[in-house]
Amino acid sequence: MKAQSFIARKLRFAGRLSTAAIAVSFFVIVLSMAISAGFRNEIKRGISDISGDISMQGSEEPIPSRPSYYDKLQDVIGVKSITPAIWKPGIVKGSDDISGVLVKGIPMPDSCSMQADIPRTLAKRLGLEQGDSFITYFIGERVQARRFNVNSVYDGIMDSEGSLIVLVPLSDMQRLCGWDSGQVGTLEVKLQTEFTGAAQARAVAEQLYLTSYTSSGPDEDILRARTAAERYPQLFDWLNLIDFNVVAIILLMTVVAGFNMISGLLILLFRNISTIGTLKSMGMTDRGIAGVFLRVAARSVLLGTLIGNGAALLFCAVQGMTHFIKLNPVNYFVSFVPVHINVPLILAVDAAAFGIIMLLLLIPSVFIARVDPSKTVRVK
Repeated sequence: MKAQSFIARKLRFAGRLSTAAIAVSFFVIVLSMAISAGFRNEIKRGISDISGDISMQGSEEPIPSRPSYYDKLQDVIGVKSITPAIWKPGIVKGSDDISGVLVKGIPMPDSCSMQADIPRTLAKRLGLEQGDSFITYFIGERVQARRFNVNSVYDGIMDSEGSLIVLVPLSDMQRLCGWDSGQVGTLEVKLQTEFTGAAQARAVAEQLYLTSYTSSGPDEDILRARTAAERYPQLFDWLNLIDFNVVAIILLMTVVAGFNMISGLLILLFRNISTIGTLKSMGMTDRGIAGVFLRVAARSVLLGTLIGNGAALLFCAVQGMTHFIKLNPVNYFVSFVPVHINVPLILAVDAAAFGIIMLLLLIPSVFIARVDPSKTVRVK
């Protein structure tokens, strides 16, 4: 083994294009993983901010904001907070235009009555600024109109045409619906970070439903619990499609990098045929000689891996801080390319890709067995 390492250090891998291909492949792999994880995190966070990770509703509205078993709901493992809310569709009228919105009533101080926080997209469309007023029409059995003042303009994570959400005080929405202060439309449950995965959230939702079913009084409605994945299946199907594409990209880039390295290693072998013959004549086995050249190739693969990972992490750091690459939220649900670095996953994929490339490099090693020392070693 010491002889193999010594000889490998003396050989130079001239396949710079192969090393560059390795770097590009790993750059694409890490970047695709970071963007996929970024989309998943941003969209899940956006949904959680909009309507919670789990929504609890009864068969009819309204439901009590604090049912008799409220404390038991809060004690369910994984539950971070429970917020009462009321949702109503509405039409906002500006000076020159109108827009359909979802109006959400959430707990706010009494001093905020008839104040509204509106998304920036809606503010631009209707020409609204902080301090301006606007009329919102609620369509039901009869048309109701309310005038709100713009308290603030916020940047919504999912600030697109289908998710323009106007935030108003819960008390204002209760008066609009004719409900008392203890009645709401839904209870929105936020989960602790480690319970936001699909399977974990589903388990918590089942436990919340079971708590409602077993603890509700005779006059209380049993509350159903639905996860964000059940309420927004199209979003999560889209995320699953992205994950599938990332897996395809990882496999494709690994194979491309592997075959580029095969060509580079073949060039190295052809250039060192006489060296191979000399080593054979000195008694080194084909396996030992293959080990020498694989060590040389492994250095190049490792160098390309480090360069590709470093460039991808630098790009992700810059994009994460500046959001300089923008997206159309109508098509992508977010207004910028999100990135998230999962270091353990990246290291695991790097190790797997490195292993696959090294396995592919065993293919040109077969060439070594066909080298005849009597034909390649010339004595002058």
